[in-house]
Amino acid sequence: MQKGSWTMITSRATKVVEVLQHVPLFADLNKREVQEIARLFKEHRFSKGDIVVKEGAGGDTFFLIDSGEATVFIGGRGHTTLKPGDYFGEIALIDEGTRMATITAFNELVCHGLTYGDFRPLVEKNGVVGWKLLQRMVKMLRVTREEAHELENALGTLRRFDERYPG
Repeated sequence: MQKGSWTMITSRATKVVEVLQHVPLFADLNKREVQEIARLFKEHRFSKGDIVVKEGAGGDTFFLIDSGEATVFIGGRGHTTLKPGDYFGEIALIDEGTRMATITAFNELVCHGLTYGDFRPLVEKNGVVGWKLLQRMVKMLRVTREEAHELENALGTLRRFDERYPG
């Protein structure tokens, strides 16, 4: 391997580690565990207008944006723009479920991707990482349930207000 190539790989892995440390799913992992996961990422390049993931389609890859921008569409409507350091598809690493949005390259886009197929063997071999991920997923579920309960209460308040003050 050439020295220049090694520097590029090390630099890429360092960027991936920095971003992964801010992804809630990986928040409970130590630096060594995050580095082990970061080594599994592969670079993906997309041209302007390319669809990276399509809403409703199956998904198995988690992406970190290295450079460029991507537009998020939900139900065909533009929702937000993703920039370097942003990420999407982390839940696909666990369940290979359908995508909740379409992500399109706004310009030349470079991402680092980790597939379910590359991630699963690491988790199966390392019970500590698997347990930490399971605990983090439960914490995320608990927060989501609390938020849903708060929204349900707010909706009930609005309905009662609407019944008392129609029109």
